[in-house]
Amino acid sequence: MATTAPKKTGGRPRKNSPSIDISSSIEEIPTPKKTTPPTVKTPTDSWEKKDKLYRVISGGGIVYSLPQTGVTVYDQGKNTIRELRYCPNEQSVWRDEQSQFAQREHIMFRDGLLYVPYTKPNLIEYLSKHPGNKANGGNRFELVDNAKTAEEQLNNEFQTLDAVQMVRDKHIEELLPIAMFYNMSIDRPSSEIRFDLLQEARSNPAEFISAFDNPVVGVRSTIKTAEMYQIIKTDENGSYWFDSGRLIVSTPVGQDSVDVLTRFCMTEKGSLVLGELEQKVSRL
Repeated sequence: MATTAPKKTGGRPRKNSPSIDISSSIEEIPTPKKTTPPTVKTPTDSWEKKDKLYRVISGGGIVYSLPQTGVTVYDQGKNTIRELRYCPNEQSVWRDEQSQFAQREHIMFRDGLLYVPYTKPNLIEYLSKHPGNKANGGNRFELVDNAKTAEEQLNNEFQTLDAVQMVRDKHIEELLPIAMFYNMSIDRPSSEIRFDLLQEARSNPAEFISAFDNPVVGVRSTIKTAEMYQIIKTDENGSYWFDSGRLIVSTPVGQDSVDVLTRFCMTEKGSLVLGELEQKVSRL
């Protein structure tokens, strides 16, 4: 009869079994450090990649050549006076930094305008430093800021709409002081007064709107109303009470009597006169 060898059963190893440390057999590999590649700057990196448009402030004609002979400015960085010169083949606009082969080029405005692409940073720098630039206190040319111009035009359009709406919606009694402020006759149909005020609103909307909150407008309106109803009278020498002929305030030579009386009534001394005028006008 055949015998079968007993199978070995699994279990915990004997205490005297040798153990193998595999970590000691593996060579430690260092982790590579991350490095950032150097940034290469091009000459145009310091410039905004945006084309520029310049215009002659006044005159110029069809073609205007910007003077470049002997153009000097103060260089704050070096605390000295330096000469500017535009040479397309040079990296610098300073003459003392240009090579012996530098060739100056004319800068021509056509129909009062000069378009400069951002790919000509040396020309943009030259124009930005030129003493004729309005930004530097000059009066020859200026940079056209399209975004700012559009915003100003938009605000002006909105102000015009607001001013026109005030002429349309406000009661004629509210518009009469404004009409007097602009030296308009109020002894006529209200439609004619509104029409004339409409022209003022369109020509200078900001001033027209602010006139409604201007204290001078109310005082001048009271004075003009008092003059119209013969409460006071004015001539080139001064303003007087109509019934007694007593002088209120004299007018200096060359000045308008209504303007002088208006300024007087807005002072502490003239406040009593203004109060009396307002009382008499309110009784009309």
